[in-house]
Amino acid sequence: MFTGAVDDPTTQQLHDFEPGIAPSGLFWTIGVSFGTVQVDPFAGRARMSGVHVAVGDYHDFFSAVSPNPSSIPSHVSFDVRWPGGGDKRTIRDDDFKFAGTYITSPTSISFSARNDQRGVVYTSDPNGQFNPTLDQLGAGSPAVGFERNGKFFR
Repeated sequence: MFTGAVDDPTTQQLHDFEPGIAPSGLFWTIGVSFGTVQVDPFAGRARMSGVHVAVGDYHDFFSAVSPNPSSIPSHVSFDVRWPGGGDKRTIRDDDFKFAGTYITSPTSISFSARNDQRGVVYTSDPNGQFNPTLDQLGAGSPAVGFERNGKFFR
């Protein structure tokens, strides 16, 4: 969470809600319980949700990646939805051994974060959402589908 606009050089980070870095070096990633994710790749539909997931508030990125990070206990809730119904896209990259078939979708996200000690709560604005397009990112629109890579690539 930041003060001001992201492209404003005077903007300061106030909160960094995340699960931290595991001793293995895996960062910003946690396991989710069964039922957290539902997927129908044939229809391009999916949903991932979590309620009151324990994370830390590291204040800012540099604190989070420091050798001795400290955080304040916090919790996040989220609901990400891909309703499906968009265009079908097939991608194949022989150099990186990756192939997939996906159905694009107008994805939405609701999110809230709470710093347990300070009572600070942030929530997303559902009216402020938009889906990047292929032209905006160069990577494609949000999509759900099937992929093959590594030793499964043919």
